[in-house]
Amino acid sequence: MQEEVDFVLEHTGEKMNAAISHLEKELIHIRAGKASPAMLDGVKVDYYGTMTPLVQVANISTPDARTVAIQPWEKKMIPVIEKAILNANLGFNPDNNGELIRINVPVLTEERRKSLVKQAQHEGEIAKVSIRTVRKEANESLKKLQKDGVAEDIVESAEEEVQKMTNDFSVKVDILVKAKEKDIMTI
Repeated sequence: MQEEVDFVLEHTGEKMNAAISHLEKELIHIRAGKASPAMLDGVKVDYYGTMTPLVQVANISTPDARTVAIQPWEKKMIPVIEKAILNANLGFNPDNNGELIRINVPVLTEERRKSLVKQAQHEGEIAKVSIRTVRKEANESLKKLQKDGVAEDIVESAEEEVQKMTNDFSVKVDILVKAKEKDIMTI
């Protein structure tokens, strides 16, 4: 019976970790006004009929804080990459010189910064809701195990552990969101 309780706790930790991983991915996509190759993570290009991630057909670098440079492995991919960036609707206007594509990342206005902070906070709240949902599922599983004969003190101890995990992961969410807010608001 203790193995089943341990399984519930382990599974709960994995699901809460998944919520944190998802939040980290979402926060990367909220751009803070600084150039980063990660800004183009979701961009896929038509590479000989196959939708391929941009990073697999070009070298992406940031020569300075406001510029992303994309150097395709094949020159004939330049117009395809440009089109993919525009179609990704990221708000960028790619510029190509026949050799490589440059994206100038505009300075964010104060209004846009505040909007991005709200977006980051919203993503943090979604992560917290996911964590609380995982807690609820874990507690329901533990109650079921108690009905199936697991001792009440073992279940109570496990519920306390689930609550501690919930609190710890909520703090991680707050830390990630605060760091992103600081990044966004830093000019």
